Order: sequence, then structure tokens, then C-alpha cells
Amino acid sequence: MATNARRATAADNRPRTGWRKFIYTGGSLDTFFIMTLLLLLAIGLICLFSASYVYADYYDGDSYFYIKKQALFAVIGLVAMFGVSCIDYHVLHKFTWIVMGISLFLLVLVLFLPAPTGIHRWINLPLVGGFQPSELAKFAIILSFAHLISINHKQMKKFTVGYVPFVLILGVTAVLIIAEPHLSGTILVVAIGGIMMFVGGTRVGYLAATVGLAVGAVVLMVGVLGYEADRIMVWQDPIAVYNSGAEGRDLAWQTVQSLYAIGSGGLMGLGLGNSREKHLFLPEPQNDFIFSIVCEELGFVGAAIIIILFALLVWRGIVLSMRARDKFGAMLAVGICAQIGVQVVLNIAVVSNLMPNTGIGLPFFSYGGSSMMMLLMQMGVLLSVSRQARNTSQG
Repeated sequence: MATNARRATAADNRPRTGWRKFIYTGGSLDTFFIMTLLLLLAIGLICLFSASYVYADYYDGDSYFYIKKQALFAVIGLVAMFGVSCIDYHVLHKFTWIVMGISLFLLVLVLFLPAPTGIHRWINLPLVGGFQPSELAKFAIILSFAHLISINHKQMKKFTVGYVPFVLILGVTAVLIIAEPHLSGTILVVAIGGIMMFVGGTRVGYLAATVGLAVGAVVLMVGVLGYEADRIMVWQDPIAVYNSGAEGRDLAWQTVQSLYAIGSGGLMGLGLGNSREKHLFLPEPQNDFIFSIVCEELGFVGAAIIIILFALLVWRGIVLSMRARDKFGAMLAVGICAQIGVQVVLNIAVVSNLMPNTGIGLPFFSYGGSSMMMLLMQMGVLLSVSRQARNTSQG
């Protein structure tokens, strides 16, 4: 056994040339992480079909309209995930600023494309459909911050090195996303960046001052400039707005129906497939508000199990980040885990009216091709980190 281990180590340490220098298939993939991810993905697809078939049949004439597309996106995403897991994640250093440049270009481009609803979030692409540049922006932030932290980790306490570059990148990205407008997407990107800066070593005082400025900016936008004023009004008292008249009923309809769905589930739920709200009461139940249907059909117990699975996925990702061989791999894993964890929290906060309705999907559950494939490819990056992790045989 020792001889085999030495041979494997020697093989891994041999110089790689040509295209082989980008490939790493040594080590082993983390079984716990993969099984948790696949279980979440399977449950997500089942819940998506249950939530969407009535809406799909009524509006698209095909009960399987959404699940067929989402299953295809999931299969493509899984193939991409395992493919990316075989690529040495260090090669991403070379593409950091290319990815960030493409991300910023698309965020600017989407603002100039036609948007009948006034919301500039999607670029229509052949086969894929609506692609959200903000999905790429999340990974661009993770990649660029991991790159900068890894090459400057000994100087992260310095204002000009460990703070200014990060705030400039994050500020430009956040301004472009909030212009769509996409408040929860902006909060998510800022949260990912803030968590990575904190873990990477930026002084807490700088981060605290930035949080204060961000809160002040939000108060200014909402209180003085009236940004998303209708959503804020609904968030404060959805029932009162709903009962205020026809206009108020339209504004608060989705939030109120979401709360009805959650409340109707009780402890054990109405049973898979038995939701009442998905029968054209809750608008587009396959998207951002799918967790409401999950609560209605599976109840508190089912919803709690799903939250626990997400928590286990994030926990295992953090464990893998702690085992990473270098700072770059560790920060990539931290950023990806932060994205999943914060996005789950924001989605559940929106559907339960703990924060204003701003439109953010539940990972692996909400319908969306760009989101599904980007998430799974990012899982591939994390698995690539796990291949080269230290002490992978322990724990």
C-alpha cells in the first residue's frame, strides 16, 4: 500500500507539459459533498415539477415544459461539473481578468437591451434562453477576489492593497447590478465580497466602515430617492397594502399568496403535488417563490430537511476550503460556499417576507438555465480544489 501511494505521489509530481498542465485527475472527489449535492439536485427537480406543472399547462400547453428544460440544464451542468473538476483550478489565475472583463461588459450591455417590464436582467441566447449576467458576476467576484487575496495575502492589512482594489471592483459591479434593478442580487454580490475580504484578512475596521456607508446608501436610495418604494411598502405590511384597494392588491398579491402557502403547510404539509397556491394563485411558482410551494406541500419538516441539506453542503465546502493546498484554492471554496449559503438565506427571507421581494432564486430548485449551469460549474471548481486537498482521506 505504501509503495502504491509513493507511486501515485510521484506520478502527481511529474512535470506536465502541453495541455496536460491544465489537467489534474489525481486525488479523489469528496463523496460526502457530491452525495449531498446530488440529493439536493434531485429533490429540487422533483419540487420544480410539482410547483410548475399547473402553470406550465395553462400558459405553455405542456405540463412538462419547465421540468424538461431544467432536467436538460441539470444534465449539461453535471457533465460540465465533473469536467471542470478534472481541470487544475490554478489555471483560473490566467483567466481572472478576462472573466471579470466579460462580466462587466455583459452587465453594461444588458442595461441597453429592450425590457418591456423595465427590468434589465436577461440577455436572450439561443438554446439557453434568458441568461442573467449577474450569475456570471457572482463567479467573477469570487475568482478575482481569490486571485488578489492569494497573491497579496501577506499585505491584506494594508489599506491600498487589502481594501481599495476590492472595493473598487465590488463597487462597480454592485452599481451595474443595482441599475437593472436587482437589489437582492446586489446584496448577494456585496455579501460574497465582504465575506471573502474578511476571511482573506482585510482589517475589520475597513469592513465596518464600508458596511456603514452601504447602509447609508441604501437608506438614501429608499428613503430619499424612492428606489423600490412599492416593494418596501409591501414588505412593511403586506396585508394592509393588499386590503387597500385594487392597486394595493396587485402590488402585494405575490407576497400574500406566498405567506398563505407557507402557513397552509403546517407541520407535515399537504403532500407532494397537493399545493393549492400553485393553481394560478401564486404567480410563477417555479421561480423565486418555489420554496413557498415546498413549505405548503412538505410542511415544516420537509422545509427543515432541505435547509439542513443546504447547511451540510456549505459546511462540507468550508471543510474542503480548510484543507486546500494553497490560499487560492481556499478562497475559491470560501467564495462558492458564501454564494450558496447567502443565496439560500436571501431567498427564504424574501418568500417569508423577512426582506422585500427583490427576485432571487433558490439554488438547484428555482427554474433557470443560466443559474443551474453556473452553479454546477462552480461546484466543479470546488471539487477541483478537493482533488488536491490535504488529508483528503481523513474525515
